[in-house]
Amino acid sequence: MLTLALRTARTRWVTFVGSFVALALGVGLLTTMGLGLAATLDAPRRLPERFAQAPVVVKGDDVLRVPVAGGERTARLAHPGPVTPELARLLAALGPTTEDRSFPVRAEGGPKHLVGHPWSVAAFAPYTLDAGRAPHADDEVVTTGWARPGARIDTDHGPLTVVGTVTDRGFEHAVFWTDARAARLSPAIDQLVVAADPTAVEVAVQNAVRALPGRDAEVRVLTGRDRRYADPDPERDSEALLAVNAALGTAGGVTGFVSVFVVASTFAFAVARRREEFALLRTVGATPGQIRRTVIAEALLLGVAASAAGCLLGAYGAPVFVSYLVDAGLAPRWFTLGDATWPFHAAFWAGLLVALAGAVAASWRAGRVAPAEALREAAFETRTMTPGRWIVGAGLLAAGLGTLAHALLTDPSDLLHRKTYISRPMLLIVAFALLSPVLVRPLVRSIAWLPARLPGAGGMLIRENASAGTRRTAAVAAPVLVTVALAGSLLGTTATLNEAKAAEIRWRTTADHVITAGAGGFDPATIERIRAVPGTEISATAATAVHVREEGTALIRSDARAVDPAALARTARLPLTAGTITDLDDDSVIVTEEWERHTVGSTVEVWLGDGTRRALRIAAVMSIGTGGNGAYVTPANAPGATVDRIDVRLATGADPRTVGAALAEAARPAGGRVLTADRWMSENRPGTGRTTRAGLLLVLGIALLYTGIGLANTLVMATSDRARDLTVLRLAGAGRGQVLRMVAGESLLVVLVGAIAGTLVAALNLAGIRAALGVLHARGVLVIPWDALAATYGACAAVAVAAAVVPAALCLRRGAAERAGKRG
Repeated sequence: MLTLALRTARTRWVTFVGSFVALALGVGLLTTMGLGLAATLDAPRRLPERFAQAPVVVKGDDVLRVPVAGGERTARLAHPGPVTPELARLLAALGPTTEDRSFPVRAEGGPKHLVGHPWSVAAFAPYTLDAGRAPHADDEVVTTGWARPGARIDTDHGPLTVVGTVTDRGFEHAVFWTDARAARLSPAIDQLVVAADPTAVEVAVQNAVRALPGRDAEVRVLTGRDRRYADPDPERDSEALLAVNAALGTAGGVTGFVSVFVVASTFAFAVARRREEFALLRTVGATPGQIRRTVIAEALLLGVAASAAGCLLGAYGAPVFVSYLVDAGLAPRWFTLGDATWPFHAAFWAGLLVALAGAVAASWRAGRVAPAEALREAAFETRTMTPGRWIVGAGLLAAGLGTLAHALLTDPSDLLHRKTYISRPMLLIVAFALLSPVLVRPLVRSIAWLPARLPGAGGMLIRENASAGTRRTAAVAAPVLVTVALAGSLLGTTATLNEAKAAEIRWRTTADHVITAGAGGFDPATIERIRAVPGTEISATAATAVHVREEGTALIRSDARAVDPAALARTARLPLTAGTITDLDDDSVIVTEEWERHTVGSTVEVWLGDGTRRALRIAAVMSIGTGGNGAYVTPANAPGATVDRIDVRLATGADPRTVGAALAEAARPAGGRVLTADRWMSENRPGTGRTTRAGLLLVLGIALLYTGIGLANTLVMATSDRARDLTVLRLAGAGRGQVLRMVAGESLLVVLVGAIAGTLVAALNLAGIRAALGVLHARGVLVIPWDALAATYGACAAVAVAAAVVPAALCLRRGAAERAGKRG
């Protein structure tokens, strides 16, 4: 049987090529994604930068450690503590010490992120003078090359003279003052370099920390490679890789889903279109088992060859893909491929298993055709919906809708998480694809109702061909369904969530002006100048965080704002479900319903932004909304937090322009920007982050590319299989142009069927998102990305028409040549 099948393979080379291309590209994409994902699993071993030459660095407490069942949980503090003067004096007895201070600097014409340090710590990088000299006076500084010696610069700390420069080492833009001037500008000691035995320093630090009650933060003693934790943003490599890992993980998951879906659909259609061949084999005595074994053996041979080709394609494509990620800013500049081999194994075996699974599922039905029914089965499609397809399709549809309903009833906020709204549509996509033959006939007849009644037979033929070839129509519509559903669901969900977040901001902001701070925030003097502007009421708030232990095992961080309750009540509106803003005091906190404990009057144990442990009473509870409501505390429970935003409410009769000018004048010394509420909301309108949006477009681009190839494959196979039908139409008197227009119209009709089904899937997913927002008391409207959907429709239509018309034209040309030969 296998020998016979292989000898007749030349008559079905289009089918083999189509299946080979679909599988090879799928495996190639999986290999590429796998290689990229493997490269994100190991961050480069970053060496210390600012303190590369320091013997021992003592860093103020910046890590929170909370005991939980079975161990402890750690978190980065929002407000790291300084090295206390007492600890500094204790360590000075062990050996020479150097105090490090870091503080933001604003310089006219200087770099955006500029930081100040005392000159004595420059030697530990090491920074070396390449021009000029070290600073000696309060108004003298050394820079990292962004301003040359002799230059006068205006800063928020007064006019300065650059007396020297050091070589820029690439990790910061710095200004170095004398040690005495830096100590007056920033009295707190951020880090302390100690020239002493590390063990002795460790013991001294531990003894000093034990004397601080109510704190679970850790003062760290850094030596060796750990000195990098004293550098600015020491986790930037790991965080960058984590973002790339999340993007590639999502892209890989969607790629795997789309490739499995398209490959399985292509293989099933390739087997289904061989009904006539199987009918003849069954008539001459072939058993169902022989037919199944033949199909499986062919799939095995094809799967091995295509999977191997896909791995080779991925090996060449992965470097190009990584270069794209770096150039697009999705990955850091140092990101490169590693030497992992597991992606090749995973992609190869996944491709082979998918090929076999698709062939087995289709061959089982082909092998069950009885000899007496063989020719009837080959001539006309019967029972497109098998019992197994009904059961699986209906089960997946019920699972998709059931899990959606369960989430709405139990945890609606989970539907707003990226992993959930990316993965959840896949259940409905597969369900609709399996049930698509049920939808094909009514959709085709509804869409083609008007064209079928126009003069001429073209519309009628388009309708009847699409209706009669249900399996073919469903197979062609499936890739369109996947792409449209993914585009509508992903882009529509992000747009809907952004609109809901924007609506929350608009509803909550009742101030007339918002003043935002520059680097370093607002100092008390600036706040008092702003408060003194006539005709205003202000609410000065600071960003902070609180941590809470939930279920005894998890340490949850909540972003928070430190506020004056009375002032906040006059300039903002909180989505409270219980309690009032003015009930907030130094012994209480405002939380959201997302907290494990959220009953007004109950007490919750929290860790403040500096690591201090407090038991606070819940004064009020807010709705969850889109997840950005956070928590509110008073300034007494936000030690170390600096005011970074001031909301201003105008008094009745106050002139907005006059008050705005006065506010701008008061805020200017601190680098503050005064914006009207509308302008501030416009500038801070929530949007999809650049990395997230690029990741989504990457996912959709891969899906569109791959489904386009799958669509073209299926149409080429389907059209080449209809050469006899097209020739009959020509013999019946249809012109070449009429036949080609009919083929193009039929392909457009099938694309429209897939597009409608995909839009329905997207609408169901978006309806679930909107329902979740409603349950969470979030405002906003449902946003359907019609522009993206229209572009997807157009791309699929263009691919479908080209993939159908070109093979049809070749078939007609070959048929004309054959007829001419017969006449000769």
